[in-house]
Amino acid sequence: MSYTAVAVKLTPKDRETLESWLRTPTISQALGLRARILLASAAGEGVRPLAARLEISPNTVSVWRRRYREQGLAGLQTRSRPGRPRRISEAKERAIVAATMRPPAESTHWSARRLAKKVAVSSASVHRIWQKHGLQPHRTTTFKFSTDPDFDTKMADIVGLYLDPPERALVLCLDEKSQIQALNRTQPILPMRPGLPARMTHDYKRNGTTSLFAALEVTTGKVHGQCFPRHTHVEFLAFLKSIARKYPKREIHAICDNYGTHKHPVVKEWLAAHPRIQLHFTPTSSSWMNLVERWFARITDEAIRRGSFDDVRDLERKIMKYLDHWNHDAKPFRWTKTARQIRKSIRRVHEIYETGH
Repeated sequence: MSYTAVAVKLTPKDRETLESWLRTPTISQALGLRARILLASAAGEGVRPLAARLEISPNTVSVWRRRYREQGLAGLQTRSRPGRPRRISEAKERAIVAATMRPPAESTHWSARRLAKKVAVSSASVHRIWQKHGLQPHRTTTFKFSTDPDFDTKMADIVGLYLDPPERALVLCLDEKSQIQALNRTQPILPMRPGLPARMTHDYKRNGTTSLFAALEVTTGKVHGQCFPRHTHVEFLAFLKSIARKYPKREIHAICDNYGTHKHPVVKEWLAAHPRIQLHFTPTSSSWMNLVERWFARITDEAIRRGSFDDVRDLERKIMKYLDHWNHDAKPFRWTKTARQIRKSIRRVHEIYETGH
């Protein structure tokens, strides 16, 4: 193929622009190449020699020379190419979304394949539309409305302790993780290997239980914990006394849930004799307000759930070892929502529940 050597004439302004492109470190490689082609062509370099020097095809040189002659510098920009025509109309997409929100009569939710067959599109298209609209028919979450008549008062009290704690006072989150089972797998756990996860038998032997009482310092994230064989008011009172010994002469505000042992007459009598320790109760069905629950989730996931324990003592050693490791580099859990924001969120959920949308 022959290439006509038509001279390229650059205006002084265009030459200055092309040279500035080459001096710019962030210019794209494509625009830099096109600038070199035009500057070399304007200097009189032929199509084939220029193509050989830049290691490109002569046709590429000719294309950008011609584009510049016809359109100027604007012709050097990469043209946007139209994508594949839309195969699913907006009306069809809305219909798929609406169908997703209505479970089929024979099951509780749609799968992508079953819905695709129903609406006569591919399952990939259904999945793509679900992703676009944030639909996840396979997932559910749980909720429970608190029926506590003093919900707002208690919630404001707890949130106030998190966001604006009393001066020179210690705020603790107290709770117990009861009936932790010392499970021992019937066969040794097979360790993780490249391409294979750790494997364990589905059956196990129960070797007893323990209950972990924990107090989380809101400001530091450190945890004071003790294990007991039971979780009655006797053990709770013993744990309160251990807190009193650990933090002598400190005013303590302890956040607890409404478990019966926390309000036992014996506990109330002891608290009356030790007024520097005050209990603040979360609203009923609102244990999510107690930050120590977040720490319980951590220790369960990282030290208990996948463990294998010969006996209760082995389990308790593992728990205390994890607790010591946590306190060595503890980080607090930060409460961020105000009471007003929580009320707004709850009101919005109530509206969804009442309207069914």
